[in-house]
Formats: sequence, structure tokens, C-alpha cells
Amino acid sequence: MHKPDILCVSCRRSVLAAQPGHPSKSFPSDLPAPTQQGQLSTADHGSTLQLHTQDNMGLTHDPNFHKLQDWYTAHALNLNVRHLFEADKERFNKLSLTLNSTDGDILLDFSKNLITEEVMKMLVDLGKSRGIEAARENMFSGNKINFTEGRAVLHVALRNRSNTPIMVDGKDVMPDVNKVLDKMKGFCHRVRSGEWKGYTGKAITDVVNIGIGGSDLGPLMVTEALKPYSKGGPRVWFVSNIDGTHIAKTLAQLNAETTLFIIASKTFTTQETITNAESAKDWFLEHAKDKAAVAKHFVALSTNAPKVKDFGIDTENMFEFWDWVGGRFSLWSAIGMSIALHIGFDNFEKLLSGAHWMDNHFRTAPLEKNAPVLLALLGIWYINFFHAETHAMLPYDQYMHRFTAYFQQGDMESNGKYITNQGARVNYHTGPIVWGEPGTNGQHAFYQLIHQGTRMVPADFLIPAQTQHPIRDSLHHKILLANFLAQTEALMKGKTTEEARKELEASGLSGEALDKILPHKVFQGNRPTNSIIFKKLTPYTLGALIEWSWANSWQRKSSLSSKTLQKSTPTTHPPTDSSTSSRRTLHELHYIRRLLVLLLLLGAVWTAVRQRQRQLLTPTQSSSTTLNVCTLSTNTVTVQCCLCCICS
Repeated sequence: MHKPDILCVSCRRSVLAAQPGHPSKSFPSDLPAPTQQGQLSTADHGSTLQLHTQDNMGLTHDPNFHKLQDWYTAHALNLNVRHLFEADKERFNKLSLTLNSTDGDILLDFSKNLITEEVMKMLVDLGKSRGIEAARENMFSGNKINFTEGRAVLHVALRNRSNTPIMVDGKDVMPDVNKVLDKMKGFCHRVRSGEWKGYTGKAITDVVNIGIGGSDLGPLMVTEALKPYSKGGPRVWFVSNIDGTHIAKTLAQLNAETTLFIIASKTFTTQETITNAESAKDWFLEHAKDKAAVAKHFVALSTNAPKVKDFGIDTENMFEFWDWVGGRFSLWSAIGMSIALHIGFDNFEKLLSGAHWMDNHFRTAPLEKNAPVLLALLGIWYINFFHAETHAMLPYDQYMHRFTAYFQQGDMESNGKYITNQGARVNYHTGPIVWGEPGTNGQHAFYQLIHQGTRMVPADFLIPAQTQHPIRDSLHHKILLANFLAQTEALMKGKTTEEARKELEASGLSGEALDKILPHKVFQGNRPTNSIIFKKLTPYTLGALIEWSWANSWQRKSSLSSKTLQKSTPTTHPPTDSSTSSRRTLHELHYIRRLLVLLLLLGAVWTAVRQRQRQLLTPTQSSSTTLNVCTLSTNTVTVQCCLCCICS
């Protein structure tokens, strides 16, 4: 008898919705519907949804996938992370990872997920059986894994600081990579030092990057994230949209005498980019009145020398990259020129070094200790078993406000497909919708739905232990840390009816008034999150985080794709608190404390969280919002932790 690949969508929904304490879900009923071979068929629908495909090597035909499916069917309804922590005091130690870089440790805490050690082992086994290790090595070795275009995928070569030879078609690409980097270095020095002059003899004060997609989002995200390292560099502007508003509003703020334009287009034919570039040139010539002056104010990131020359750019100021550089992963190449000009080439090299360090971890670490691989496997777990439709990326650092948008492109453009490597239509879900905003802004926008809504939204929380701006004795960062820790704990723990009743009684409510409001104060918890904590947002660490997130999406794609190739210690302190449900938060606090080595900075957060554990929260009404907040009084500061849907 045929073993079904996926349980009946409608039946599963009704079962899960009836399960107390389990997040209710809305599972899609619109998996690929046509009934041709390689697609779904519902002809024999009963208690199962029968799946048929020509691709007998597909994900859902993998025995390890079936093991996970059987486990999910038998146990998923009873998974409760709060209870798992209470049952296993070592859960954090077992389900977290500390990566030791030369720029400080990075903690990945994935203990708050709807998993057990057994599930993680099965997920790793699935990754191995899907050929992750062989696919990874093929990428690093320069094989043409982009088979639709017949190209290698070698952004890892752009940041290969070890200069280990990487071969494509029998040629080592590293000499060419280093040649372009040296050229970029010299150009950056001339611009930043003032040696490069505009047509009136003035130094460059502003740089405008004109590109779209990967030629825009990556450099924009990095220059925003690394603003504290831009001293001595020109201001940077980015124009991408074909809407004339974008170029017009940007030009209105610039002086043609001191502005340099970077035209980023591999072919120099991208409609949006060339249209904006021509408009910028027209504006410039209105001021300069001399076409010869264009060469002093326009440079190109391209491979099309004739088109660049026709535009008026000196081909000596054309910076090359190669067809094995995918656009959305190109910031490490000449496309990163705006980054290098803004933060200086030394810092740009540190960005490359951080990514190279993560490349080495990704390439050499065993799968069960490999941070990008673990997050990718968790993504498959939620997308294909819990049918989570979205994934939130929530950086608690304002400088990272474009981080999510960059990875929205990197993940969704990479994994937004429904055809396998074998040309068959998938019978499983591929990539999620990636979205998010910086904390704490997001807490006042959409956290209500994550906490109390009907959809499961797995989320990654990221935060630096040290702030770039320790103003008012780091008051702002203390509050930010408190929110970060409290949100992930609350998403995990939820609030039971009894806990909510005690809080309401403590506030003076009773009888009918209490009973009326009580259901609105209860939330289920059990919402999965990952916490990523790093020392400080430096060029090196940002490079590592970018590569981490990219490798995460790449590995998820590799695991989901049809297998075409044969497969060729947590560092934590023990908790000192007896509250098992808060043990994970205490571990993260220990980790932050070790990174900071500043007890004053940690004191407010530590005291605040311990007071939360003792349930000494005092609900108060915020004067500036309709949402309630919790006032956490400490010996140094009163922290208002914006757990909007928890306390309201």
C-alpha cells in the first residue's frame, strides 16, 4: 500500500485546532493542484492526500523524511517547550552552540524550538541523506552547480582571505579576484584622501550607487549597518527604483562638483539602472557643461567595456566581476565599492574576513555543530511539517534596519521555486515568506499576532551585547536587552489561565469583571524562536552574520532539492536560578555578561528578569500608547518592557 507523503490538510487542521496548548495553524490547501505527473493528486482523498511524482529521489521519498513525518504525527501535538525545559535541566546546553571568532563569540540558542534531541538527529540525518555535504563541497570547489545557466557559484572566492586556489574550468580565479580588490583599494584611497578631484578641483563628499536588486540591497544594508565605521568617508546614497521620485529626490540634495556616481550593472543594460544613470548624467551635465567631466564623476561596476565607454566612463575606472558572482550575493565583489568608500578599505577587508571565517565554519563543521545548517534544517521542519508560511527576522539593533530586507531577497529569490533539479514539480513546500522589522519597533506593530495569532511564525532574534552608543550609562541598551530577553521567553512560556488570574487579582479585579477580561490575558506560548547574540556589530561580525544567514538559506535549498550527487561544544555557565522555565533566559544572560564584562550594564537586565520570575510585575498604563506595559523596577533604572500583547 502506498505510504502517503503528507497527511490530509483539512484533517490535520481540525486535530491541531482541538489540541489544548498547541498553536492553532492555518495550513495551506493550495499545494500545486494540477494532476499531471510530478504534481499533486487528490483523486483518492480520504484521510490522506495522495502524492505522485516522477522524481523518485525527491524530498518526500527520502526514508529520513518519512521518519520525521512519523515522529511528527505521533508526537507533535504533545510538544511543549516550557515542559521540555522543566523536564531537562541541560536542554540549553544540548541545544545551543557557541562559535569562537577572532572578533568575539557568537551564541546560537535554538533550545526554544519545538524539537527534541531525537528530532534534531533525524533532521541532521535528513540533511546528510539529501547530500548536503557533497553539494557544499561542489560549491566550494567551483563546480557549475548553477546548472540552468552553466555557472559556478563562487561568492566564497570573493572573500577567500586564505587565497587557497579555487578552480573554475581549470583556472584559479583568485589572482583575478585579488587584482580587482587591489584596484578597489587604490581607488578608495584616492577618493577618501581627497586626491581624486571633481571637475572643479574639489574633493568628493558624496557617492551615489545606482543599481537594483543585489547591486543595491546588499551595499545599502551594509553601509547602514556599519555607519559607526564611516568616519573620514563620503556620504553614500542609493538609487534603485525606476520611479523618478527616487533619483529626483536624491539629486536635489547633492552638489554636482563633489558627487561621484557608481553605476552598478554587469551587462550595463539593466533598464532601471541605465535609465537612472542617464538621468543622473543629464543632471550632472546641466551643471558641468562639459561631457569630458563625466569621467571624473562616474565609475562603472560592469563587464561590458564598450557600453561603459559609450556612456562616457573611462574604462580604467571600470571594476570587473564575473558570471559566477550571483547578483544577490555580490556585495563582496566590486559591487561593494560604495561600502569600501564609505567605511574604508581596511574595514571592507574585515567584512570579507568575517565572512571567510564563517565560510570555513560552514565548510568544515560537522552538520550537528554547524550553525547555518542547523537553522536551515529547522526551517525545513517548520515549513514542511508544521506548515509555517512565514519566517520573521528580528534584529534588535537599529543599524541593522535593512538586514531583514536583504535576506528577504537572498532567501525568497533563491528558494522561491517549485521545480526540482530533475524538472519535476515539488510536492512539498520550499521557501517561507521572510519578513521583519528591528526591535522594539516590531513589538508595537505585529508582535501581537506572533504571540496570540492563529499562525505559527518561527522567528530569529538577533542582538549585540555591546552597543555602539552607551548614552546615559547605556540606559537605552539595558532596556533593549530586557525587551529582547523577555520577548523570547514569553513566546516560549506563554501565560496560563491561572497565571493570568493571579495577575488580575493582584491588580484588584475580581468576580464578573475578572472573568470577562481573563480570556484576553491568556496566551499559549510554545512559539519557536532562535536567539543569536554577538559581542558587537563590527565589520568582521557583520560579515560573519551575512554569510551565516546566506548559508542557512542555501542549505535549506540544497536539502529541499532532489539529490543528484552521491555523498562524497557549547560554552555556557550553569544556571543559578531554580526556575526551570526561565533557565534558558538565565543562560543567555550569563552569556551576555561574559561578553560584556561590565556588571553595571548587566545589573538592570539581571534584576529585571529575576523580578519577572518572581511575578512581581506591576501592570501600568502607558501615557503614550493604548497598550499596557510592565514596569520592572531595579536598583539602577526602571525598565519598561514592551510586552504589548502579554500584559495588555
